[in-house]
Amino acid sequence: MNIMLVDDEPLQLLRLEKAVKEAIPDAKTHSFSNSKEAMDATKEQIFDLAFLDIEMPGTNGVQLAKRLQFVNPEINVIFVTAYDQYALEAHKIHASGYVTKPVSKAKIMEELSHLRYPISSKQRKLRIKCFGNFEAFWDGEPLRFSYKKSKEAFAYLVDREGSAIHINELNAVLWEEDHPSYLRNLIADIQNTLNKAGAEGVFVKRYTECFIDVTKVECDAYEYKKGNKDAIRQYRGEYMTQYDWAFFDGQ
Repeated sequence: MNIMLVDDEPLQLLRLEKAVKEAIPDAKTHSFSNSKEAMDATKEQIFDLAFLDIEMPGTNGVQLAKRLQFVNPEINVIFVTAYDQYALEAHKIHASGYVTKPVSKAKIMEELSHLRYPISSKQRKLRIKCFGNFEAFWDGEPLRFSYKKSKEAFAYLVDREGSAIHINELNAVLWEEDHPSYLRNLIADIQNTLNKAGAEGVFVKRYTECFIDVTKVECDAYEYKKGNKDAIRQYRGEYMTQYDWAFFDGQ
């Protein structure tokens, strides 16, 4: 579980972090002192759960929650505050919980039992972001390919939505000249990176063709084409912006 913690008061943030770690020892926690730092982190991480202080200068917790839900519609948001008057606002944006300060392990555990999107029940899938820059995430962490071209080759397979791609076509997309030995290294890197992360079976290689199993991934572009309203709202006209060959028609 990847968890975001946000509070502009250092002492309160430390107390929150301690309580969350006591309640969920195996979780990965990421602490931030303001909303901008938290939003910047969503470019490199996917968060399952966010504990947000409501009263913060600039962008407050409620506004931050709306932005986080825009990035990941299934993020669980739990507000942390010393006041009760924000309960109605929390209800309006469909928050998963509301914890009053001082926080404690017991309070955290109580809210975790009522998450709007139960994390344990989710099928583990590779999560792929095509809108903006291309990224692939497993358990909230971006995949780290050994070569930039490995990531680009994988992005191209994602773009082709499960269609079997001949290695000659993949070679032509990546380079102007043939590099068969280098391409074999990239394919091995893709396989090793996915297997190491725990995403076995996403990438499939058969003889001279390869493709991805789309049933084992969650992708914003795929959801857009299915008519998912949250995915449609996320699209701002940018698609895999780091690759010249990438084009998205939305059909």
